Formats: sequence, C-alpha cells, structure tokens
Amino acid sequence: MIYLDNAATTLHKPPQVIQAVAEAMASMGNAGRGAHGSSLSAARTIYEARCQAAALFGCARPDHVVFTANATESLNIAIGGLFAPGDHIISTDLEHNSVLRPLYRLERSGVAVSFMPADRLGRVDYDDLDRLLRPETKAVVCTHASNLTGNMLDLARIGRFTREHGLLLVADASQTAGAAPIDMAAMNIDVLCFTGHKGMMGPQGTGGLCVREGVEIRPWAVGGSGVQSYSQTQPEEYPTRLEAGTHNGHGLAGLSAAMAFLTETGVETIHAREMALMRRFYDGVRTIDGVTVYGDFDAPDRAAIVSLNIRDYDSGDVSDALAEEYGIATRPGAHCAPRMHRALGTEEQGAVRFSFSWYNTETEADAAVRAVAALAAETA
Repeated sequence: MIYLDNAATTLHKPPQVIQAVAEAMASMGNAGRGAHGSSLSAARTIYEARCQAAALFGCARPDHVVFTANATESLNIAIGGLFAPGDHIISTDLEHNSVLRPLYRLERSGVAVSFMPADRLGRVDYDDLDRLLRPETKAVVCTHASNLTGNMLDLARIGRFTREHGLLLVADASQTAGAAPIDMAAMNIDVLCFTGHKGMMGPQGTGGLCVREGVEIRPWAVGGSGVQSYSQTQPEEYPTRLEAGTHNGHGLAGLSAAMAFLTETGVETIHAREMALMRRFYDGVRTIDGVTVYGDFDAPDRAAIVSLNIRDYDSGDVSDALAEEYGIATRPGAHCAPRMHRALGTEEQGAVRFSFSWYNTETEADAAVRAVAALAAETA
C-alpha cells in the first residue's frame, strides 16, 4: 500500500518510537503516584518529553507544556478555559471542527465569534483582522495550516497584530507540529495546541498545549493529580492545573522518542523533503484534463497536502478506486472543514486529499500521479 493519508495520521513511525512504547509498557509505572523505581522512571520520561516539546516549539518553560490525548482536547482546554460571555474572538474559514465546534459552543454561551473569510483558493485577507477587531476582542484563534488545502497562515504576521492590540494568539498546529518549524516566541504565539500522531510521528493518544508564561487557562477537567490531595480544587500550578488523572505514559515515551528523531533529523530537513514530494505530485496532476486542484500553491510556504477532484465524481468513489485498484490510501469527503468547503465550492462533492510524510518516496508520488491520470482518462 502507498500511504498518502498522513494528514490524518502518519502510518510509518521511526522504529525507535515503536521500541520506546513497547519498553514503557513492560516497565513504566504511574508518574507522580509513588516513589518506587517504575513510578520515578515514568516521571522522568514525562519530564524529558516536556523539555523536548518546549525546545521543539520555542516554549520558554517546560512546566508550561501540558500533555493531552490529542489536539482536539488541547483546543477544547484552551478555548473553553480562556474566554467568558461578552468576549469576542476572531477566527478563520480555514478551521477544522476541533476549533469550530468549541467556538460555536462558546457562541451559544454569549461569546461573539467573527471569521476571516477565505476566497476560492482558500486564502484569507490579513486586512480583515483590523476590520473585525472590536473593543471586546480577546484573541485570534486559528490554525497554522488548513488540513484541506494545505494553505498555511502567516502566524508571525498574526502574532504581530495580536501583540499590537493586546490580544491572545491561540494556534492549532495539528498539521504542522513536527512537519514545519514553529517558534512560539518568534511568532508571538500564546497557546500552541498540537497532536503527536501526525507530523510528529508519535503514537496516537498523545498531544498537548504549550502555554506562554502569564496566560491563565481555567481547568477543563479536575481530579487526581498526585499532589495537594487534600485540596478540594485542582492545583493552580502548571502543568498540573490542566492535567487531571493518569498520564498516557506509554504514549509519551513514544512521543519522546519521536521528538528525539525530529530534533536529530531536523524539522527544516523534514519539511523540505515533504514539500518536494508534495510539489512533485502537484506538478504531475495539476494539468491533467478533468482534474481540479484546490489551494494556493504560489504561497511561500504550505503543508504537504494536495486536495483534488476528478470532474464531478464523488470524492468517496475516487478515493475508493485509488485504494482498490491502485493500492493508494487517501482521504475523501469533508475533512471536518465545513467552512473551507463552502469557500471552495466543494460542499457536495468533497475532495480527495493526498498528504505526504517523511517516509514517502518519489516513486510513490509518481505512482499516485499515474493513478489520478488513469482515473481521469477513464471518466473522460
């Protein structure tokens, strides 16, 4: 199988990630729940993972790295714990439902939300930030890159805007963490939400958020913490204030190994390879008769994603044919990105998404081009 569904999850992981998970499952106790060797080993592994994530993302304090099960949980914690009725938030049409649904829930409780519209190429106009700004605006909450088009937002530019106006910037790095350089300090990001199982090439069930010092997020869940057990409230200190219950220590051991691989290999190196594979595929399919490709491929940077349709055929049928006839795994449908589909005009048809990772090859990219060309010829 040629696996080109890496925007959903990376299938191929560095071997040391798999080894780390297996070793942790055979030896790891519960971090913070004892002073015996297996508990202390778990605590050390998780602390090392915090330090690695802080270094990877430019977070000033490792104790402000909070681990969760995925980016969706991270975004719910951030969005649900920062705002109150009467606040106003600016977001974009590029967002995944992991951002949209928490925002819509806040709207029902009295928080106002405005969206920067996207054009037919999935691009936003950054001048809309000034147009949408209100006296009660508290934050910009946005993705780093669209999971549908691969279009990347200029977080540094947005970060300058939020700093100038005293706002927070909450960024969804689901499609870019591990796959593109991110520096919270340089980009003026206040809260960075990430998942471990995509570009970071770690296990599913891992993720987190990095919080700038001075940003106060209300606990989303409360419970066991291993410390201050006689207190009726969740401890105030990060990361414990946002981490209730037992950590996914086994998964975080794998994520730690994945981050070590990212650091050793170089995120810039990984990004360049994935971009080259994406561009090779895009250049091969963009002129095929009957194929429509979505997104802005003239932008200076983007995620390694190419979404397309073949004439008016349902994206699910095309994806099924790619899998059954050519052994190529892709993702069809709505991709949990309803506002972007409305902007692109693909609400009914959906789109077929090809997404590339470090372990893909040029041979696989070329095979995918030939498969798209063959399907387009069959439907002519």
